[in-house]
Amino acid sequence: MRIGILAGFLMILSGILVNIVAQDYHDDKNHGLFFNDLYVTPSFHTGLVLPEYQYFLYLIEDHVRSVGLNISKRTWGKNDWEQLYRYPEYGFSLFYSTLGNDSVFGREIALCPFFKYHIFSRHRFSVDNQIGLGISYVTRKFDLEENYSNIAIGSNLNIHFNFRLDLSYQLLQRYRVHTGIAFDHFSNANMQEPNVGINYLTSYIGFGYRIGQGSNQQIHELEPHKRDLHLELTYAFGGKRTRAFQSTFFFTSSAAVEMKWKPFRVLHIGLGADLFYDSSTETEMLALNLTGHKGHYDFRTGLHISQEVLYNKISLIIQEGIYLFLIDRINHKTMYNRGMVRYALTDHIMVSISMKSHLHILDYPEIGLGYRF
Repeated sequence: MRIGILAGFLMILSGILVNIVAQDYHDDKNHGLFFNDLYVTPSFHTGLVLPEYQYFLYLIEDHVRSVGLNISKRTWGKNDWEQLYRYPEYGFSLFYSTLGNDSVFGREIALCPFFKYHIFSRHRFSVDNQIGLGISYVTRKFDLEENYSNIAIGSNLNIHFNFRLDLSYQLLQRYRVHTGIAFDHFSNANMQEPNVGINYLTSYIGFGYRIGQGSNQQIHELEPHKRDLHLELTYAFGGKRTRAFQSTFFFTSSAAVEMKWKPFRVLHIGLGADLFYDSSTETEMLALNLTGHKGHYDFRTGLHISQEVLYNKISLIIQEGIYLFLIDRINHKTMYNRGMVRYALTDHIMVSISMKSHLHILDYPEIGLGYRF
């Protein structure tokens, strides 16, 4: 009932916002330029929690229901990157969701900046891919005395990932109807245990309104791409809590050297070597009744390959690595992974946020600084 009331409230709020801004647009042409290509899209979602462990099946009592509000701006080709990505949209999504069991998992409110890529467009019909990463607040978390059944969420604040496959149809000049499927995941990046997180899959329907005018898309003649090599050095640091419910926050860090090849303008391929340091190793070994800790067990070394997708100064990087020489003494994993978002401050200096994991098991987040030769 409450989710339906909120859905209605968001629809009314969207209508008020559209009317106010549209009135401003007609009253002041210069002020209205900001709202050109700006879309407001309320939506309603319904679906189910995807249980990561069988224990979840006993806790899920209801479907997931969510209401959301997207505010986005479509690009028109002011630079080569917008043209290469077929004039994408960017913006933020605000949504509120049930999680299948109010008394155990509570509810979630999330704010996610997103990037929408247009896969296919023909006449009035469009197929798009939306990816967002932001923060969320969950009303219920694990408590040893009052909520011990909640083995998924250890903190109120979490990192939220959203993926949508969106189909839209333009009804009128300013109105579009949207439908599709959405996958959402949130967890706290191993900042607080437990940290299993929650995944949910929903289908949705939404109605979009373009506030200002639509800009004509521009086409540029692209400069030839240079398929060259460059070397990158990166240092990163972070922290974690152990899965033994320790209250201590353990320091982690890493260093990497990588040779990067640029076969395409938007895709680069790399081969690199890593050195990891994890100060929680001895504590985690003791929790598993493993004795004989030595100082070099805190370090791991490995080789990785990487795939980097670029959009102007921002890039998304996925790495797959194998431990060599100094191996994982805790879980005896052979492979490791890293997901990274990086921003180029200059042609040579880069900053990044990354997450190290072992397949779907998150290990710890890091903040990094890199230099490109």
